[in-house]
Amino acid sequence: MSRVRWGWSVARVWLCLATGRTDAALHRVERLRAHEPERPWALATHAHLLAQAGRRAEAIVLLRQLTLVLESAAPARRAVAWFNLGYLLEAEGHGGEARLAFERATGDDPRMDRAWYGLGLVHLRAGRLDEAAGALEQCTRLQPMSPSAWYQLARLRAERGEADEARRLIAHLHGFEPRVAAQLVRETGLEAAPHG
Repeated sequence: MSRVRWGWSVARVWLCLATGRTDAALHRVERLRAHEPERPWALATHAHLLAQAGRRAEAIVLLRQLTLVLESAAPARRAVAWFNLGYLLEAEGHGGEARLAFERATGDDPRMDRAWYGLGLVHLRAGRLDEAAGALEQCTRLQPMSPSAWYQLARLRAERGEADEARRLIAHLHGFEPRVAAQLVRETGLEAAPHG
């Protein structure tokens, strides 16, 4: 496919998406992939549209293919593909595979806070609390305003009986997400630690 034709086809996909015609966008991406099945943009977009349509198993197949296609790409680009794969694997209940995908993402881009968060959740669900705490702490270092990571970390500390640390985390969270902090107080029964 010529460069101009490819560009025009991509623009038509974007136009379909911009006008809310996701089925038409999916059809156009499928047609693009018929001509160039391993083009990274088409693979990633096709996987995204399939996932949005609830066809996660098919999206996972495409994302696995994308990680292979991107083996020699820049690490940050590979990390996005690995993160997306991990996200869908985790959503489908494949925790072990999701952990490996998130580890690949954080290995390729150690600054990817969302991959650290995903890794933390996978470890939490598997009962690996030390590993979960480490991943969630890394997420909060990279994204200090991530209420989800602070929330999970505070819950983990509370569940481990580390009440003082949980209170400190609740107080910290109260500084920028008071609703989430209040939810933690209700769930854990722990009040925020006093400042000072």
